[in-house]
Amino acid sequence: MKRLPVECVSHILSLTSPRDACRSSAVSCLFRNAADSDFVWEKLLPSEFKRIISSSSSSSSLISMPRKALYFHLCTHPIIIGDGHTVTNSLSLAFTRAYASSVLTV
Repeated sequence: MKRLPVECVSHILSLTSPRDACRSSAVSCLFRNAADSDFVWEKLLPSEFKRIISSSSSSSSLISMPRKALYFHLCTHPIIIGDGHTVTNSLSLAFTRAYASSVLTV
């Protein structure tokens, strides 16, 4: 295991679920480093997450967060997208904790 580069482990973990990535961090320091990497969590977040976050009022603080922290922040703190005043112009974005799925709510 020690001969395996962290980049390889990161790539493998990026193909799993958030739950599996977190669980794998208990295997070894190598897996923990890989599971905490932004590379893994960039892949686990929806591909359009930067565009979605940039349209929220808290975009500057969210976009600078480490990706794993951002994922779990969005699990417990949905963001309002749009003007927040009218139903047709507002959406809420949240993530499920265990799986890489996002929930858009009108």
